[in-house]
Amino acid sequence: GSLVVNYPFDDDEQGIAIYSKSPDDAVFQQLALSYSKENAKMYQGSPCKDMYPTEYFPHGITNGAQWYNVPGGMQDWNYLNTNCFEVTIELGCVKYPKADELPKYWEQNRRSLLQFIKQV
Repeated sequence: GSLVVNYPFDDDEQGIAIYSKSPDDAVFQQLALSYSKENAKMYQGSPCKDMYPTEYFPHGITNGAQWYNVPGGMQDWNYLNTNCFEVTIELGCVKYPKADELPKYWEQNRRSLLQFIKQV
């Protein structure tokens, strides 16, 4: 896990971790930023310093392939085959948070979710 919004493309022709721009890259960046701007910890770009000290996401967003290459990922497949604009929202550094921590996650992401919905 991490705390970032990841957008297509998730892979590239070379199979390496480099920026892989989709035809709708600007729209995907706008959607991703609409979410991350409302989550202060995400937006600052280095939310998981203790676990991943070198990981940095400018403004809390990343192109999927630039982060790590995922050939045949669902968000790319949906984009290419159904014209569905999909992003992946990573909500925290811990993959399985404790139940009593869930209200904190809600508070950190409530405004982000509302802003994301407004993009429709």
